[in-house]
Amino acid sequence: MGVKAEETVTFAYDEFVNYLRAKTRIFMEYDGHEYYLTHTDGYWRAQDCAKLNEKQHFTDCSELVTTLAEFLELPWLDDKSVKDVFDDATFYESIQE
Repeated sequence: MGVKAEETVTFAYDEFVNYLRAKTRIFMEYDGHEYYLTHTDGYWRAQDCAKLNEKQHFTDCSELVTTLAEFLELPWLDDKSVKDVFDDATFYESIQE
């Protein structure tokens, strides 16, 4: 689990996809909520930053899928995908401690 950078990162959608392939994690703010998009243990997932589990880690709020392409089009956010909300979302780098 990373720490959210203070500065936003901006890119076109294709650059965003390449960023996730390389970095495997990013914070996303959308509609007043914060999510952690990440690839761990072989799966892509979205996690709700407002809800922590017993280990004090963010809780999953999407299905777990094996490919980035599938994850980006997965309708987990009020029947919308990351691809659907991309233009209205704000992104922040995940800093690993």
